[in-house]
Amino acid sequence: MNRSRNTCWLSAVTAFILILSLLTRGTAAQTDSPAADATEIVDSIDAALQDCPKDKISFEMVTGYVYSAPADMLDSLPGTLKITDCLDICRNNASCMAVNYETGLCVLFASNADVYPGALTVSDFPVFTLYVQKNCLADAPVCARAWSFERVMGFELEGFSRKVEKVSSRLECEAVCMNEKGFPCRSANFNNETLDCSISDMDRHTVVGTGSFKRSDNTDFLENNCVDDPVRLCEFQKMEGRILKTVDSVFQDVESLDECKQLCLEAPYRCHSFDYNDTGDKVCRLSHHAAATLTHINNPYLDLVDSSTYELSSCYNVTIDCRSGDMVARIKTSKIFNGKIYSKGSPTTCVNDINNSLEFEIEMPYNDVECNVKRDSASRYSSDIVIQHHDTIVTSADLGLSVHCQYDLSNKSVSNRVDLQVTGEVEPALEEESIVESPNVIMRITDRGGEDVVSAAVGDMLELRFEIVDKNSPYEILVRNLIALEGGEGNQIELLDSRGCPVELSILRPLLKVDETGKILGASFDAFKFPTSETVQFRALVTPCIPFCEPVVCDIVDFSGQVKKTESYGRKKRSLQSSSLNGRRSSSQVIRWLTSRHIDVEGFGAPASKELSVATRFKRETETDVPEEHLVVQSITITDKFGFRGKSPKKVSGTKNSSSKSRSSSVTGEEEDLVLTEALGGSCINTIGLILGCSVFLVAQLILIVAWTAVWHRRRRNKLEEPLAPSTTTESLRQLYDSGYPRRV
Repeated sequence: MNRSRNTCWLSAVTAFILILSLLTRGTAAQTDSPAADATEIVDSIDAALQDCPKDKISFEMVTGYVYSAPADMLDSLPGTLKITDCLDICRNNASCMAVNYETGLCVLFASNADVYPGALTVSDFPVFTLYVQKNCLADAPVCARAWSFERVMGFELEGFSRKVEKVSSRLECEAVCMNEKGFPCRSANFNNETLDCSISDMDRHTVVGTGSFKRSDNTDFLENNCVDDPVRLCEFQKMEGRILKTVDSVFQDVESLDECKQLCLEAPYRCHSFDYNDTGDKVCRLSHHAAATLTHINNPYLDLVDSSTYELSSCYNVTIDCRSGDMVARIKTSKIFNGKIYSKGSPTTCVNDINNSLEFEIEMPYNDVECNVKRDSASRYSSDIVIQHHDTIVTSADLGLSVHCQYDLSNKSVSNRVDLQVTGEVEPALEEESIVESPNVIMRITDRGGEDVVSAAVGDMLELRFEIVDKNSPYEILVRNLIALEGGEGNQIELLDSRGCPVELSILRPLLKVDETGKILGASFDAFKFPTSETVQFRALVTPCIPFCEPVVCDIVDFSGQVKKTESYGRKKRSLQSSSLNGRRSSSQVIRWLTSRHIDVEGFGAPASKELSVATRFKRETETDVPEEHLVVQSITITDKFGFRGKSPKKVSGTKNSSSKSRSSSVTGEEEDLVLTEALGGSCINTIGLILGCSVFLVAQLILIVAWTAVWHRRRRNKLEEPLAPSTTTESLRQLYDSGYPRRV
């Protein structure tokens, strides 16, 4: 009830502010900054719209701007919960040329920003406004979406231009993009001075995280909303604690989160985020925006406790070409892909490296042992493949597919299944400690709450902690040169550089103080592994400092592609004669084991192998009196999340007895359904332990039975040996007195 009241109050305030803005500043903007001849422009635009075929009427959106022209306002429609309804009203109104839309309010105008450029001003507080302008794209293909382009003024997408043409207007540039046949045009940069139209097969969503979307004077970025994105195998990332201030659609009486997600995937625009049950019971809100498309808006999100926004991470369309001698898996993704695709059993021999592509494939010959294609029957072949985003390690963002080809009277049957998550029971905590001269430092792996863990899965949220054991120690610590090594072949990746800055933010976050004492440093990460080994070894240099440590300022690229400065507790690497992480001469080494248990990360019943984790100290080989560096080493075992359970397409759906969460999809012919299954009621039981326990119990019961039988026979034998009657009268009286009869006086 409180959320509903807050939402209604916010909508009312928003509507009042917008109407007040229109009335107070609109007249000045309209009269002070008109186009050269407003009347002629209005008549020209109106004539073009009147002569335009109905299916060629299109809309262009500008986010974060409001159009203020009170004299030309046709109508104000409070309570409009969908931008599509607002645009349909404008489409059917011959006088309507533009609209302002905020969640719950639609305002129609008889002019637009081409007539009065000064009337279009920034509007992003307390909520951001969506300005939409009616256009006619008579020479472009018909677009079935609610609007055709989104315009971002003063920005461009740099480095992805495929073709440049001279045009006469912004609308002509949009038509050039939609008419392109050589590649799917997703966006265009239009220069208002040179009239250059640069079209590209990328947009803000496909290049998220690259930093390519930048400010550019006199340039309009035009993003095509009419392109087709993959919508079959889709992942949504949960962003907790915030929701968008303005959305495109609000649906009521939506029964479940999955139903809300399906509304997003089927929306008449490119929906990229949604929230559910945060502004009211069974309320689902959709938006075409995501964090990557709102970098030019100030505070687009509303911080709200216990709320979540689900943002589209990536989608995949997978097709299989079953040929006479091989199968070809073709993948189309919604975001630019850098990584590799390979056969799960042969990650180094049957692999295809991908660089900056939205479409890629892998060929797997039937007779090639390197690709591990299995022949299930006389007419059926199958293989397991992995789509790996990082060039070296397996992360939670990766995708596992089980692909099949069946030959039956020239018909092709393809099924895909994805197993991304595994479960495991948490066992007693582990702790590793090394005895060094002041201070004593240990390395721990914990959950985000600081509790030690002994079992996890690829993608689990963990934290790597460096901790001084003695809480009263005068020292603090810095960490640098953190690397992860593969246990088998020796491949390695750098996590913290020589300054202590994170190399890839998507793998390891900055190293920060966990508490105010400065004795504990922690860096959060998602569990990962190498493709060819289940052992991951961490090595880092730990440097004590007194009385306190100064953090280093790092320039890192965040998840939206923006370069930001952040602090991390590392230090500049000093000149050392011997500073190799792989081997240093030590002047002293004292090691004390607190436990021999390693962190065991298992999936789908994989056997756990025991490793030892050690922290070792090495003295610096210098003459100066400087703090000593410690080489901290830890090895853990991690198995991947790709279960590939079963090969039959009929077994794609999860069963009720499943003890793991799984995401699966099935493709047969040209139809593909996404099946989400979740079963949490199961429990993992060690069969050997159960047998041993039952055996011990039965042996104990048998011993008790034997003991009781022996006692019973002994008592019975004693009774049988007793005389039936006393031999004399004297003996009879003695027995009576002994048994408790009172003596007569």
